[in-house]
Amino acid sequence: MRPSVRMMVMERVTVLLQVRALRLVLAALGVALLAQVRVPLPFTPVPITGQTLGVLLVGALLVPEDAGLSMTLYALLGGAGVPVFAGFGQGWHHIFGPTGGYILGFIPAAWVVSTLMRVRGLRHPWRVWLALLAGNLTIYLFGLPWLSAFVGWRKVWALGLLPFIPGDLFKLLLASAFLLARPVRRG
Repeated sequence: MRPSVRMMVMERVTVLLQVRALRLVLAALGVALLAQVRVPLPFTPVPITGQTLGVLLVGALLVPEDAGLSMTLYALLGGAGVPVFAGFGQGWHHIFGPTGGYILGFIPAAWVVSTLMRVRGLRHPWRVWLALLAGNLTIYLFGLPWLSAFVGWRKVWALGLLPFIPGDLFKLLLASAFLLARPVRRG
């Protein structure tokens, strides 16, 4: 007995949804692994981590909707108690604490990078770097105002931005080099 066309279509859709779900989970877990690359700074509640590198790569490698969804999954997993945040942190207090704005900023940042990476002709090194920079700035756009609620605007630059610029520039260069070394997929 031959399967119906409807059954074959349903099976194909099911497989595609499973692959998409796996892609989202793997992206969230990749960021979780990079979050464990962590350098605490004694003068600020915000550590230097590999999370932002992961967020930028997720944005560059996934379509915009999936990039944003994977970072939403990451935040929800951490909030729900899965130890995915820096230092194997977990719980809603991370979302509602001083670093919560950065974590929530991962969602639009991944979407921004993904959207900009899909602009035609973006294989030029400066354009890739600028797309990644836009994502990084998006994280700060969410993280700095949130952090200011805990430390005040006078201290937010010294505690939430300036110490991180050299590392962020290094992560931007690292992500750019990785992305530009990849072969271009056609189709």
